[in-house]
Amino acid sequence: MHTVPVMYPKRLGKVVALAAVAGFLVMSAPAAPAAPGDPVTAADSPTLSLTDIGSAPMLEFWGLTSSQQLTVPVLHGLTPTALNATVELPINLRSGLLTVTQGERTLARLTLPTADQAPIVIPLAGAEVNDNWLSVTLRSYLVPLDGYCLYPESPLRLTNGSITYTGVELPPTTVAHFLPPVLRKLSIFLPQSPSPNESDTAIQLAASAASHYGRQSPEIAVIPLPEGQNAPPTPPQSLERQIVVKEGPDNGLSLQGAAGVPWLLMSGPLGQSDESNTAVLFNDVSQLALSSKAAVEQLKPKPQQLGDTATLRELGQPVVNATSLQPRVSIGLDQTKFGRPVHDLRVHLQGSYTPTPGNIGGQITVNVGPETIDHWPTDGHGTVDRWVDVPDRLLQRYTSLDLVMDVAANVGHCGDFYTVGPGNQLLTLNINGDSTIQSSPAVPPVPDGFQSVPQSLMPRVQVGIEPHSLSDTVRAINLVVGLQRISSVPLFTTVTSVQQAIDSSDPAIVIAADGWNHSNVALPVSAGPSGPITVNAVESDGKPARLTLDPGLRFSSLQTVFNRGRSLLVATSNGAPGQLDELLRWLNSDNKRWQRLKGVAVVSAPGGQEPVTVEHPPATGPAAGSPGHSDLGWLWWFGAGWVAVAVVGAGVIVWRTRRESWRRR
Repeated sequence: MHTVPVMYPKRLGKVVALAAVAGFLVMSAPAAPAAPGDPVTAADSPTLSLTDIGSAPMLEFWGLTSSQQLTVPVLHGLTPTALNATVELPINLRSGLLTVTQGERTLARLTLPTADQAPIVIPLAGAEVNDNWLSVTLRSYLVPLDGYCLYPESPLRLTNGSITYTGVELPPTTVAHFLPPVLRKLSIFLPQSPSPNESDTAIQLAASAASHYGRQSPEIAVIPLPEGQNAPPTPPQSLERQIVVKEGPDNGLSLQGAAGVPWLLMSGPLGQSDESNTAVLFNDVSQLALSSKAAVEQLKPKPQQLGDTATLRELGQPVVNATSLQPRVSIGLDQTKFGRPVHDLRVHLQGSYTPTPGNIGGQITVNVGPETIDHWPTDGHGTVDRWVDVPDRLLQRYTSLDLVMDVAANVGHCGDFYTVGPGNQLLTLNINGDSTIQSSPAVPPVPDGFQSVPQSLMPRVQVGIEPHSLSDTVRAINLVVGLQRISSVPLFTTVTSVQQAIDSSDPAIVIAADGWNHSNVALPVSAGPSGPITVNAVESDGKPARLTLDPGLRFSSLQTVFNRGRSLLVATSNGAPGQLDELLRWLNSDNKRWQRLKGVAVVSAPGGQEPVTVEHPPATGPAAGSPGHSDLGWLWWFGAGWVAVAVVGAGVIVWRTRRESWRRR
């Protein structure tokens, strides 16, 4: 996952707040920017990794014959000419062939190298480009050593993949072509004291860009405009785009700049009254904006929310099937695709499988992780028509429902077929897109905590920040982009004040960087500037635990709260806004951190320690203080370098550090 970088100085002098904000935000620009008069670095015959273009970094080919689809974005003026990779050969391979086809045309046929980890260059010349995309099929044909078999766990792999382009990227001349198919960096320029509408537009712009580019994960930076200037002070780098968001009388989108790659001005009233101009950049309508200036009306984005019953096809899974000795298919239950938190899931599985004779036993199992939640025997009809209930306790933001077919029959010499019925064959398991999923809205969300976001913040989330605060706008962009990276559908935001977000009945992201002063919303972890630290008990009749440190500890946190029937995501500190910025930087520096985040709060303290999470304990778990439970691990983490002088109250809180060695054994 990318970082939304806004670097902060290690020391903040005693200067006015505006100067401090400008100082640390300027550092989000490239480390060695070009001078204003320097030429723009164009993409001249670049080589981009598969990760850069949003593809998986490795292609795998299983069995004797296998195929993979490769789809490559094509920038204006550039032509993909080759796929470069390192070949990881399967065990017991004698020889192999790799072909590249497009439709009925064979573009290339290559013999695999005989040495493992050898480089290979696969030509793509001659492939047709359709709507800025090139798609080809790679197919492998493998021959094992005489008398040996290919191991099923050792496929042919093409690793470290990259695409070589030839040509020079053409600068955009119209709004339609401003955003390229491949983007490394998006720089958003804002006034040093942005209006609420400017903050609103910038946050939605960042979220839309993160959604649009998906797995490319371009860097998204926020940079303050120099005082008195309305244009970026430096030209963009290769595969970078610059957008200035500034209220003004010139409504719409317009390309600016006399030479090289232009920058885009988003102007007008901005905010919710002008969200159509943001939407058009990422909408198919943008293809019609074949001019250097465009203004759009009545193009309101519509949040996606499915009803209580949805088909797999509506969830983006028109069919799932597998053919193998032990076919396995996975159905993704992604709560973000429902546009809300759900529970009480019932799945009506419809499909087919290879029929099994009466003298051969077989079964189909349905699993969530290691747990089997249903199973039934196979028969000679080969029809799947079954309702499966998914327990709430197994639900996550994304839950994989895995179906596996097993039969008790003989396999071929290399375990490559079953003797099921007449002739030798592999087994096939198919679940069609008409299978339905029934669900109910989950209030409160299931599960709770970080696994409930962003779906519990949908369909539209309020973002409560301090008015005219560039720092809070940057923090909001960090949060929204991080959440968008783990969502399958676009997020839609509305900027409000902190108090409006708290008083509203709608879900909200609330940023209170200097401290939490809203007693009507109890956070899982809280503290004043001088302490004590309060950890609210989980049980309804429990008392909070309080920890007093000497000297006191300044820390930041990101916390989830279910309050008055809606979800809140709160970013705060006890007087350490710089530590909050460090926590957000840590979260966004690795996509897996957002994906894996669990519990109800993540807390960050100075000193180079990694943040820790606080979790709700299991509803029926061992009593507090039972042998083997590290009840004091979190105290040692908080007390590193400080003296814990008082702990009062009760409640079971499980603190989990990122490094097990920090736990008290």
